[in-house]
Amino acid sequence: MTTLPLDHGHLQKLVTADLVRPDQLLGAHIVTENGVQGVRFAVWAPNAQHVSVVGDFNGWNGFDNPMQRLDFGFWGAFVPSAQNGQRYKFRVTGPNGQTIDKIDPYGAFFEVRPANSSIIWEQDFTWSDDGWMKERSQGFEQAVSIYECHAPSWMKTSDGWFMNYRDLAHKLGEYVTDLGYTHVELLGVMEHPFDGSWGYQVTGYYAPTSRMGSPEDFKYFVNHMHSLGIGVLLDWVPGHFPTDEFALAHYDGTPLYEYADPRKGYHYDWNTYIFDYGRNEVVMFLIGSALKWLQDFHVDGLRVDAVASMLYLDFSRDEWIPNIHGGRENLEAIAFLKRLNEVTHHMAPGCMIVAEESTAFAGVTTPTPFGLGFDYKWAMGWMNDTLAYYQQDPIYRKYEHHKLTFYNVYRTTENYVLAISHDEVVHGKKSLVSKALGDWYNQRASYRAFLGMMWTTPGKKLLFMGQEFAQGNEWNEAASLPWYMLDLPEHRGIYNLVRDLNKLYRERPDWHVGDTRDDGMLWISADDSESSVYAYVRRDYQTNRWSLVVANMTPVYRKDYAVGVPQGGEYRVLLNTDDSEYGGFGTQQPPLIALEEGWHGQLHHLKLNLPPSSVLILEPVQKPTVSEER
Repeated sequence: MTTLPLDHGHLQKLVTADLVRPDQLLGAHIVTENGVQGVRFAVWAPNAQHVSVVGDFNGWNGFDNPMQRLDFGFWGAFVPSAQNGQRYKFRVTGPNGQTIDKIDPYGAFFEVRPANSSIIWEQDFTWSDDGWMKERSQGFEQAVSIYECHAPSWMKTSDGWFMNYRDLAHKLGEYVTDLGYTHVELLGVMEHPFDGSWGYQVTGYYAPTSRMGSPEDFKYFVNHMHSLGIGVLLDWVPGHFPTDEFALAHYDGTPLYEYADPRKGYHYDWNTYIFDYGRNEVVMFLIGSALKWLQDFHVDGLRVDAVASMLYLDFSRDEWIPNIHGGRENLEAIAFLKRLNEVTHHMAPGCMIVAEESTAFAGVTTPTPFGLGFDYKWAMGWMNDTLAYYQQDPIYRKYEHHKLTFYNVYRTTENYVLAISHDEVVHGKKSLVSKALGDWYNQRASYRAFLGMMWTTPGKKLLFMGQEFAQGNEWNEAASLPWYMLDLPEHRGIYNLVRDLNKLYRERPDWHVGDTRDDGMLWISADDSESSVYAYVRRDYQTNRWSLVVANMTPVYRKDYAVGVPQGGEYRVLLNTDDSEYGGFGTQQPPLIALEEGWHGQLHHLKLNLPPSSVLILEPVQKPTVSEER
């Protein structure tokens, strides 16, 4: 990594949040000054009375290496005796005279918890993914299927410890490649103090957690995934940070990284502080963190956590401070998010920045300056409606029929990811397959139908680990996934279905190129609430290639069900979630020849045998003629 001289000009660029990476100056860097090799330390603590650097190199003596106060509230020191791999902290005396040892906000590596010292760390790593980095693109018409993974609990070692990033690269890489995913998204991989937090209370915004290895081990993970054609996304948390005394909280003895007023700077629900987006130095710190992961670690994108909590000053609070216009929007946070997306897309071409945003805030994926500039937004409305329908007793689903059609009303207003994430399978919510009512067979049939509709509905895909083989119990971050289930036919069948859905999704442009277009999905029948049957077409507007999806969402067999189709001739089945390979009965179809009789507003129709709780996907055998394409 290139480091910059500690001078007024570079400090000025950092303060004004220019495109200089702040970690190139701040933190700990091995340098040679006046022919002497050592470590240059620098930290931002404008309200501190005194700062010294303590560590293994001076016996943790606060008197040996005092830091010099520099311009703009920065402090610096050169320590000849410091070496790579040694632990250190900044001993900060605040304006009230209290002295606390603080970690380096820009620390590149940390001790394994429960210890928390920063570690001087600069190591070489040889990348072999130049081709991937140059060619990667996150075009909205591409297939994007994401396997969301909590790395520490995906698979543990035989003694119950965390798997090293390098071992994870091979095991997880082979697994998701077989399943046909395009991306892996890792929950909170940045350094954090508490295992049970899942990594969302970050203390080291510039360091992968040491639980699973070194920064070079993590780079190996990314590099290997790229060699398999798998992109890597990370969850990133710029909305709040923990109150742990050793980390960012009241860093120089005063509210520094956080807003001073608790009505604006404290999350009561999460017991965390909220970043002060009005400070250039804080904006610099956060955007620098994003760039570090995208540039130095070669990750392909970030999923920005809890965006709604950033956008609104009244988020989950009774008492709040209006903005200068009297409104509830956090104008500073909005400006920060726009800047974040502008800088990351400029400095890391081809990256994907995704918002976990749960409100109706307009323009989340609209380019700046008119919108926030994200590439994608999680479809939280779709998720809530779909899961509410899925958990309903099938006998009452006819009264909730609209829950599976309403998404089509607004689906082109943003670029959406259909996300069924970890949040839906914890805290008593049950695993996905267990949410469905009925006996074990009907639960699995209903779950297969759920997956069939999800993969054929416009929007990129995300499914949390364990749900690809119908994990029986909800997720437990303290234990490995129950891998023995893959040896059971009923669970292997769900795995086979997810694998085949991903294969078709990637191979068929009609399943993904029209995600953000009105004509990417056309309803054939959206109002048969009495039967709880849905029929729609997915279409590639470029070639007019299309497929027909028919979903029967009740455990009732429907023989010779008539479905209108836009084209005559013979049809073939692309996928049937009732196939025996997936754990179903393998219901047979009549001859799939479209009858020349209008139905559902179409010129022809098919007679289909709809298995209970199933999704049937078909396509015409004969490609559309030129005249039909017009």
